Amino acid sequence: MAIVATMDTKQAEASFVADIVRSTGRDVVFVDVGTSKDEKSRSNDPAALLAEIAGKARKFMNGLFEAGTVSAVIGIAGGKGSGVFGEVVADLPYGFPKLLVSSARPALLAELAGKLDVLLYPTLVDLFGLNGFTSRVLENAARAIAAMHYLPKAKSRRKIVAITSFGVTTPAVNACVRLLGDRKIETIVFPANGAGGRKMESLVDAGEFDAVIDLTTTELADELVGGTASAGPDRLTAAGRCGIPQLIAPGAVDMVNFGVRSSVPPRFAERRLYAHTPYTTLLRTTPEETNAIGRLTAQKLSASRGPAQVLWPSKGVSDYDRKGGPFHDPEANRAWLSGLRAALPGTIPVRELNCHINDPEFASAAVEWVLDHVDTETADENV
Repeated sequence: MAIVATMDTKQAEASFVADIVRSTGRDVVFVDVGTSKDEKSRSNDPAALLAEIAGKARKFMNGLFEAGTVSAVIGIAGGKGSGVFGEVVADLPYGFPKLLVSSARPALLAELAGKLDVLLYPTLVDLFGLNGFTSRVLENAARAIAAMHYLPKAKSRRKIVAITSFGVTTPAVNACVRLLGDRKIETIVFPANGAGGRKMESLVDAGEFDAVIDLTTTELADELVGGTASAGPDRLTAAGRCGIPQLIAPGAVDMVNFGVRSSVPPRFAERRLYAHTPYTTLLRTTPEETNAIGRLTAQKLSASRGPAQVLWPSKGVSDYDRKGGPFHDPEANRAWLSGLRAALPGTIPVRELNCHINDPEFASAAVEWVLDHVDTETADENV
């Protein structure tokens, strides 16, 4: 097991964790990301120094993993060390046990959680040596990580399809999962909440999937309008780059996500808002915004190296976008389609369906297209 820590400041804590891990029968290797021994530690650019140390430690960690030396990693850190830990483990695969014991501010931990499948154990007190509080946290963390082992992806001939989802597109996703399951195709569903979209893109790049049903592209709305669920500029690029089949739909592009009502920027105060939960406020996108989202979708799809198709549901793109619903706005929806068609290459077909995105026929059409482009003959029924 690897222990990542700034050994110049967290020696006592790291040694304490190492002793507990060894008592369970596992060996440890220390990855020192401290700065005091570095000749540049007095530099006027501490951020650059940390980046350099993180880069070296990341390379070292990757070497340990590739050699099969480590099967889990634990970090012990404050604010700076937590950021470095995120860099050090960034290339480790999904499912590799990563646990961070940290006294960093919650916002930093939330940022890490949005990028990595890392288990976070906030200490709530600062890490200044061992005491009655920190020793409790560290012992629990040490015993927890000692019980974890990396389980490499099993070799399987079963096909896997990634699907994007949101609460307001859940019926469509459920139907897709069921229909693909009937054909012995496994599905992995990602919440289109920013973190989910980023993780899906990275796993597509890693070759984990045979196709994508990108049913819920709402993260593009947040990226363009400034919501809290943006997945960043690389969203909707990996499948095209890797050449795997991708089915695209405008799921939930009628909304942009914010937190509690008071967190909505003042410039949107007079816009159409809806409280999805007490902690989530949704902003209805305008025709101008949906047109721009459609154009952005087309621009990203234009770089696709593999088969792609767009499915358009004429009767609504989310559960809130129905007659009588809080976000029903056919004009805004049509603006998405107009923007898409204006920028989409003629080689990528657009199929219009006279139904709502959550109607059964929409999911059937999406799955039918995927089945036409994925070889299902090699599906392993024993998986």
